[in-house]
Amino acid sequence: MSRRHRGLRHRLLALYDAALSALGPQHWWPAQSPFEVAVGAILTQNTAWTNVERAIANLKRARLLSPRALARTPLRTLARHLRPSGYFRVKARRLKVFIGHLARRHGGNLERMLARPPATVRAELLSIPGIGAETADSILLYAGDHPIFVVDAYTRRILSRHRLVFPRGSYDELQRLFMAHLPSDPALYNEYHALLVHVGKEFCRSHPRCDACPLKFDLDGRRPRV
Repeated sequence: MSRRHRGLRHRLLALYDAALSALGPQHWWPAQSPFEVAVGAILTQNTAWTNVERAIANLKRARLLSPRALARTPLRTLARHLRPSGYFRVKARRLKVFIGHLARRHGGNLERMLARPPATVRAELLSIPGIGAETADSILLYAGDHPIFVVDAYTRRILSRHRLVFPRGSYDELQRLFMAHLPSDPALYNEYHALLVHVGKEFCRSHPRCDACPLKFDLDGRRPRV
């Protein structure tokens, strides 16, 4: 292991330990089943999680939160239940496409789909219209318990401001930073990503609150990128 590799590993783990010590376990992803995780991952695109919770609550009240129930629900009816999540017509179509794929390829069984090697499942998920890298990786990590690190806008902002990555680095580059320097542990990736989201929402905003941030120590006296 090179000195640079050891240094990045130490730094990433120090950031994790500081965030966990200050903020505590995040208990993420909040769902009662892997399928609910997958639905939430599709619905959370371009909206806040509180809006997704309202849409999922609508599906639960209507007893629609299963592959079979969603498959037989008319698109217009589904869109009405998804209205709180925003872009509800688009998301209804995306959910229908995902459910149709799951039915054709895996008999409607998400666990069967996720039981295969993660690279195979990821490639398949990315082939489904409306599912990008962040959504696919969220399903792999949070529904399938695969060691895949999820990258989002908060991750990019924090790593860029701490000068660990360039602001315009690709999704794959940011993901490799974590997966090449941390243990391949889905529980660690789960908690780390959730903590970064918390830091991003509370401290590393468009106008950062560095003085109160538990990760301030890592800036080493430098001004963060803004």
